[in-house]
Amino acid sequence: MKPPAPGTVTAVNGAAAVLAAAGLGWTGRHGVAEPVVALVFGLMIAVGELARRRALPGEREPAPLGAASALAYALLGANAGEATSHGVPQTVAVVTAGTLAGAVPHIARGRGPAPDQVARRVITVTFAAVCVQPLHGPGAPAERLATGPGHVLAMLLVLVLTALCDAVLASLVVRSRTLPRGAERTGGAPVPFGPLLRDELRSLPGIGSAVCATGAVMALGTAVAGLWAPPVFCLPLLLTQLSLRRFAAVRTTYRQTIASLARATEIAGYTPQGHARRVAALSALVGREMGLSGPDLTVLEYAALMHDIGQLSLVDPVPDGATALLPAHEQRRIALLGGAVVRQTGVPPAVAVVVERQADPYREQPLPARIVRAVNAYDDLTGDSAGSALTALERLRLGTAHDYQPEVVESLARVLSRGGLGPAQAG
Repeated sequence: MKPPAPGTVTAVNGAAAVLAAAGLGWTGRHGVAEPVVALVFGLMIAVGELARRRALPGEREPAPLGAASALAYALLGANAGEATSHGVPQTVAVVTAGTLAGAVPHIARGRGPAPDQVARRVITVTFAAVCVQPLHGPGAPAERLATGPGHVLAMLLVLVLTALCDAVLASLVVRSRTLPRGAERTGGAPVPFGPLLRDELRSLPGIGSAVCATGAVMALGTAVAGLWAPPVFCLPLLLTQLSLRRFAAVRTTYRQTIASLARATEIAGYTPQGHARRVAALSALVGREMGLSGPDLTVLEYAALMHDIGQLSLVDPVPDGATALLPAHEQRRIALLGGAVVRQTGVPPAVAVVVERQADPYREQPLPARIVRAVNAYDDLTGDSAGSALTALERLRLGTAHDYQPEVVESLARVLSRGGLGPAQAG
């Protein structure tokens, strides 16, 4: 069960609600400027939301057409050569109305967008509109910047800053949701912000850059050619979304295949049920705690899933699959056999390196291997009570002279402190 939304999420949602209410109230009081333009972009946003699909693992924006149309309206300064004057409040109102209208069918089916997703869109679009709208309209104080070479540079700068704003908001929301309420009072440390932000920034060259580019092209095309431009210029984005969804689906299937292969040791009775999955989940949290992100975190997760595959070469299973209790030479032999098996599966070679080096002295290991070794030992040593969890951590600390890196053990302790030092749960 997910913890209640902590303060950061509430603050983001509250700020978006205030902006949306202010925009709708202002627009309702003063009327809609250029109603045809507002209607077209509102419909584009609503259609983009209607086309929203359930996000696959690793997919950052499940409704790119809605996001690009909202950004385009925020950047819009002219329609077929005539300057627009809709301003910031109306931009927020149209984006809010279009997003909510398109989300209604999904909400009715219980699959609507999360409130923080809508909040991020409202805030980032408001940011973009505040940066761009003062450049347009009759008598705008910065109207000269909206023409000439400076316009392109200004547009690029706004796009970069808007993407960074959204990445920061997304990272703050993820960071807040990973910290259960009250963890600060019990000694829990929040997940480091840096790796989360790096993950978000690394995703920008994918669908994020496509959304920004499409939004800018839709706005510039409308300024020159009129309202037929938005539907035409959104087609490349739809093709990009289809390609990225296929890539995400392939990656999801790939991970599921690796997870199924990792379960071979459980089915054969060599390791306890759920051991590989627990080690992989906890290793990923420890890796993020230590600053890993992106491809490095993927390698760590795959290696953690397959770290016990070498046990299939044993004639007699290790009791409870606890390789951490075996002599060092036997651990190393199993690790090398596991690495040899992993190399035949087609996963990246870095995964096999982590698997085959997990039993080496930690000073000779790459960081992912150090993490897998410590987390595997923790799961091997924990029993059916919280006391055994504390005892397992103490044993890991006693082994930091040779077997376990002290920083990894302390990162593991911090991760456990956030979730509680409960016993290992059955898979």
